[in-house]
Amino acid sequence: MSPSYFQQYLFIGLLTAVAIVLGVAPLILAKFIAPKKPGQSKQAPYECGLESTGDPWVQFRVQYYIYALLFVIFDVEVVFIYPWALVWKSMGPVAFAEMALFLAILAVGLIYAWKKGVLEWE
Repeated sequence: MSPSYFQQYLFIGLLTAVAIVLGVAPLILAKFIAPKKPGQSKQAPYECGLESTGDPWVQFRVQYYIYALLFVIFDVEVVFIYPWALVWKSMGPVAFAEMALFLAILAVGLIYAWKKGVLEWE
């Protein structure tokens, strides 16, 4: 006998509640248990064991973030292509067409970024 509709969602709700409690409980526990000894040396900016020089709020160019996003996109693409490459012959021509469409969408995005000059380094 399969569990009822309500029981299935109750189980999902219980798992969600446990995940939230396990995520929040260490933060709350650390707030009460962690030692609080503020000092000037602890409040000072710290960088690789040396005193920091210059303004800590340095603004980065947006171009760095765009490169990072493009890297993540194509990194995820590779994660999808490897398993597909192992089994594509057994999946038939539909799987090949779907992967070709996936790659075409990513290629169009790359071409769009290239045409907009996003990949030009100044």
